[in-house]
Amino acid sequence: MERRVILAFILMLIVLVLPGILFPPKKAVKRTGGQAVGDTGRAADTARTPAPPAESVAGAFLSVCPPVRPPAAVATLAETIWVSARHARFGFSPAGAQLVSAELLDYKSFAPGDSERPVQLVPAGRSMLAHCLVVGADTISLADWHFTPSVPALRVQRDSMPLTFTAERGDARVALTYIFFADDYRFQVRGHVTGLGSAGAVLLVGMGDGLRSVEADTMDDFHHFAVVTKAAKTQSLAFQSLKPGAVKVLDGPFEWAGVKSKYFMAAALAFEENQPRFGGGIAVGGPVTVTTSSFFSGTSGVPTRTALALTLPVPPGGDFRYELYTGPLEYRQLAHLGHDLDDANPYGGVLRPLIQPVSVLVVNILIWMHDRLSLAYGWVLVIFGILVRALLWPLNQKAMESSIRMQAVAPLIKETQERHKNDPERLQREMLRLYKDHNVNPVGGCLPMLLPMPVLFALFFVFANTIEFRGVAFLWLPDLSRADPYYIIPIIMGLSMFVLSKVGQIGVPPNPQAKTMLYFMPVFMTLLLLRFASGLNLYYAVSNIFSIPQQYLIARRRLREQGKRT
Repeated sequence: MERRVILAFILMLIVLVLPGILFPPKKAVKRTGGQAVGDTGRAADTARTPAPPAESVAGAFLSVCPPVRPPAAVATLAETIWVSARHARFGFSPAGAQLVSAELLDYKSFAPGDSERPVQLVPAGRSMLAHCLVVGADTISLADWHFTPSVPALRVQRDSMPLTFTAERGDARVALTYIFFADDYRFQVRGHVTGLGSAGAVLLVGMGDGLRSVEADTMDDFHHFAVVTKAAKTQSLAFQSLKPGAVKVLDGPFEWAGVKSKYFMAAALAFEENQPRFGGGIAVGGPVTVTTSSFFSGTSGVPTRTALALTLPVPPGGDFRYELYTGPLEYRQLAHLGHDLDDANPYGGVLRPLIQPVSVLVVNILIWMHDRLSLAYGWVLVIFGILVRALLWPLNQKAMESSIRMQAVAPLIKETQERHKNDPERLQREMLRLYKDHNVNPVGGCLPMLLPMPVLFALFFVFANTIEFRGVAFLWLPDLSRADPYYIIPIIMGLSMFVLSKVGQIGVPPNPQAKTMLYFMPVFMTLLLLRFASGLNLYYAVSNIFSIPQQYLIARRRLREQGKRT
């Protein structure tokens, strides 16, 4: 029994490791001389304007460009310049031309008090795109400049439409042009600076201090708050890993960098060909606070605010550009943009190399079934659970045959063990010969039980991170990505697991350990999965229920074989 358990664990590890071998991780972007090399193999053009040391940039950011602007620097509702596109609505303040509102019209907010209004990513009283210019030893905060917009409001109806902000102080003139697209969550930022000398400058892009939580479970959302970057590879720095008030300089240059919550992200993108990359990012550990949407009062113990600033070299000509993505962490959309943006919300946590390939495959299958069959995701999960078990049906049949042969040869095995118990080497040879003569595989019944496990593990992370299931109702379940509030589906899952195990023990010789597991495992799994995503429990329950008829047929055949032997 101990050997079979060990072999079962070895097989489980093989099944988990195999996807990582079949689907190796994406190749990292090469770096040469401290500069990022894009897909074209060309080094980023940053040599013309060397950036100051990261420590001095951090000091400038903290002293002149604080992460949170005072209320006077944020525009009132009447002063806000609104840009309306098909999927998003942006608001800009004339103070610094900062982004003060980013509404995602296709997604509802579940935060307490929001009444399912559209998702708002920018917290109240805060802003993004707080630009500062470092020129020599001077740091100029553009957040204090009053910018004049080219139009009072903009409705994006064509492929691309610009909104330009201009401001002047003395000989210095700054123009910021935001170019919006009708069907995109990202927009371009193009700037032109004159009158600041010919030596060039460094632009500081303040990305705010985190997104607004728009989930019903605010604390769970806070645990997903992180700074995400892509240099040689995609990395994530959780807010809760930073000490309050601490400053951490991240090693660039970056193709993109930003902040994320559980389902949404705001990131600055600099991956166009020949475009300078962002320099070292500055992550500032914010105080431990609770946002107004939290269920809790006082100190929660979970950091919810961490300011992020990025550096971008401005050449002597005074032109700079980048893009901003403010949208959902939707795998297909981010994968379409490329540059590993889909890795901003990885599956698997510490098991990412093993779980990510399986999770991505499962997500693509579920989305494909949803789109092609025009079915609700709940029914997609039901069909998917049946399909997985149907594909494993032949393997289960082989496992059954192996189990029957194992029972038939059990007396010979016991006799051989008694005869050669003092000679391990002889015992091993005789056992191998016995298995070969009777066509018995001692672990033949383990593989079918282990093969569904990677899918189950993958679905755990899929439901914990995939926005397609956010807020999706099915039957009595209000949200497939959250736990069943009535605990019905986990109880059904536990009962199905018990029935499946009970039927599977028909015709099996009495075993005290098996009898204990018959009752222990269903109770244990029910309690373990009680607060897990209801979609995961739905899949597991359907998979178990569909397996019961096959287990019954296997049990009947086992009884017939036993009758023949007697």
